[in-house]
Amino acid sequence: MKTIPEYSGTLRSHLLTVPKCIAECSGIRIFGRRIKSLVFSTDVAIIKNVNADAIIAVYPFTPQPSITQAIISVSDVPVFVGVGGGMTNGDRSVRLAEYSEHQGASGVVVNAPITNETITKMKQIVDIPVITTIVSGDMDIAGRLAAGADILNVSGAAKTPEIVAKIRKEFPEVPIIATGGPRDEDILRTIEAGANAITYTPPTTGQLFADIMINHRKNFSKQPG
Repeated sequence: MKTIPEYSGTLRSHLLTVPKCIAECSGIRIFGRRIKSLVFSTDVAIIKNVNADAIIAVYPFTPQPSITQAIISVSDVPVFVGVGGGMTNGDRSVRLAEYSEHQGASGVVVNAPITNETITKMKQIVDIPVITTIVSGDMDIAGRLAAGADILNVSGAAKTPEIVAKIRKEFPEVPIIATGGPRDEDILRTIEAGANAITYTPPTTGQLFADIMINHRKNFSKQPG
């Protein structure tokens, strides 16, 4: 086994790291860069201080170019941005995808309700991968791929490994990103099912700060006696 030299410095040693078991997946090569781990976050402080290979920036509001620009400007790694698919759909999503490419996004993510027609329109305009979200094994995955989807993003909660396995059986060559869950065993199950890359949800800044503040309070608490 090869030894990998490592340097983390002093001030930057308090970085977030993705689970090491994600290294077991094959990765997906996008524009020459091999991507195995993606962090699901729009928090610029997290994005700047995590060792993931890429960022997947999807949020529960209508996509806004100013948010996309802020994330891309902070990130040191490729960013895949959400361009709608639910409330935001159709030509608006297509225009957002085009603008995101101009801003420097490495790919665009569309949500499950998006139509195949919109995916086709998007692929006629952008030269970055269109990543379509799959939430159920009953979705028309063949239709998504025929419409032009480049990568599947499986987000099926506890059923994710099952969905991934079904897709891999039907489409052996399709690139699959999938949520891995919080535990190593869950991540490994998803990889074994056929996922090429894993999305990891990091703790929030509030959760991270809670641990730091507990230590500060202990340090400044009065000693008994």
